[in-house]
Amino acid sequence: MTTSLNQSTINQLLATTTLTNNSGSTGSSTNGGGFFEALAQAWGKALDEAGQQLSNESQNLNVDGQDTMSNITQLTADSTRMSFLANSSHTSISDAGDAMKAVAQK
Repeated sequence: MTTSLNQSTINQLLATTTLTNNSGSTGSSTNGGGFFEALAQAWGKALDEAGQQLSNESQNLNVDGQDTMSNITQLTADSTRMSFLANSSHTSISDAGDAMKAVAQK
């Protein structure tokens, strides 16, 4: 099973993320912990899904007859996509932090 993590999926994760604060209670991103925490949790979920997909694909390669060049190439492409997602998450969280810093300084 292949899970596609496109912009729509990431936007949906951002919209539906529920935050848990240190006391264990939950709240929406609008009243629980703010945009920054919701962004980090959404990226975490997206990366978890991509990582699980990579893990499943790599386990399938160990099954007899599944280590074809097309499956190996698909795993390589998905690994590259995972790397892109990880870099994108870092960039978006860093940029959001920089923006919040700029607003706080004004």
